[in-house]
Amino acid sequence: MRERLQIFDPRQTMQRDTFEVFHYREPRPNSVEVHHHDFYEVYYLIKGEVEYWVDGRIIRMQTGDLLLINPMELHRPVVHPDSPVYERIVLWINKEYLENLHSGQMDLSRCFDTRLPAHTHLIQPSVAERSALTARMGELVREYYSRELGSDLCAYGLFLQFMVQLNRMAQQEKAQPEQARQLSALVEKVLGYIGENLSEPMTLEKIAEQFFVSKYYLSHTFSREVGVSVYRYILLRRLLLARQLLATGEPAGQVCRSCGFSDYTSFYRAFKSEYGISPREFVAGTVSG
Repeated sequence: MRERLQIFDPRQTMQRDTFEVFHYREPRPNSVEVHHHDFYEVYYLIKGEVEYWVDGRIIRMQTGDLLLINPMELHRPVVHPDSPVYERIVLWINKEYLENLHSGQMDLSRCFDTRLPAHTHLIQPSVAERSALTARMGELVREYYSRELGSDLCAYGLFLQFMVQLNRMAQQEKAQPEQARQLSALVEKVLGYIGENLSEPMTLEKIAEQFFVSKYYLSHTFSREVGVSVYRYILLRRLLLARQLLATGEPAGQVCRSCGFSDYTSFYRAFKSEYGISPREFVAGTVSG
């Protein structure tokens, strides 16, 4: 069966309520902004020089590495501009779907659980594991897009096998620390400051004064290391917090204030622009789901 490659799709929303898989290969990498989504993601690097920014940490990846990304974690790939080929397989998994797929022996969402002491975002398979992994994921992509009789069942079976293998590797990975490159001390402190003050008014000027640097230097350094402007990062963090509070039943008006928005109109516009639905529509969907 012929290999199936997709043209890169910049969307960050799932179209199915189970899982979706993509195989991308490009001579030049597409630029991807820091983003988040409400589903699990497995990123398998086949070729390319890549560092991955995940919630304030830059993880160095090698060919054959797997990266596990949890719902609502801010993240973005940083591909070296001189990388001749950028190839990866990306698996998106609906959160509720995966969490309902468990047996008496295994919870398939366990590998994503950041509450576990041994949790790691990065999995580095052995040479033997990598060979089997590449074959299985390639077959998953082919069956997922095939129109042959029973291809949907084959894809489902391959998905289950892969998730079992992924959890086994994650369990073995605990003795190997992630290879992470540190952000600059300034950006680390700014990220912490933003996280601790989301309910308060924040501007680039105010943050720069807090850390005794010029706003131009802060803006350039932050954008270079994080991949988005200070303003955009603050907005994303506030919207993430808003989703979490709305899901707990906190009234939208109170959420607006708790997340540092100047008024409800600003909150409404930002929320709808980012997610395509209003805060109340989000609450309705959470309750009905």
